Amino acid sequence: MIQILPHILAILNITAICLITISFYQIRQQNKIAHRNFMLAALLVSIIFMAIYLFYHSLVGNAKFAGEGIIRPIYFSILISHVLLAAFIIPLILVTINFSLRGKLDSHRRIVRWTLPIWLYVSITGIIIYVLAFHIYPS
Repeated sequence: MIQILPHILAILNITAICLITISFYQIRQQNKIAHRNFMLAALLVSIIFMAIYLFYHSLVGNAKFAGEGIIRPIYFSILISHVLLAAFIIPLILVTINFSLRGKLDSHRRIVRWTLPIWLYVSITGIIIYVLAFHIYPS
């Protein structure tokens, strides 16, 4: 079971990317209800991701990266930025959602300009890290 969790995490990450992207498209089309629903789905998927991620790493610890040469500093640069922004995005998402739920749409729009690209960056770099660590350079 533990061995399939990284793959499940990748599927959840890809799902979150799709939901966030569709939600962005929906708000650009002025479809606020669809936007809200897709964002709530993205939030739910991200919460499930975080629960499984914490469970997995509590059992396994950190995965050793087997890549050598120039890929090592590239991988660790991506990993460091990913981890730092992943820690930062959690409160940012909560504040963004809070503004929306309280009807403070101007504040919501201002902060979402940061939340959206960071959330997408964290999700996309999560997939890149997964592919590098589990498929291209497995330990």
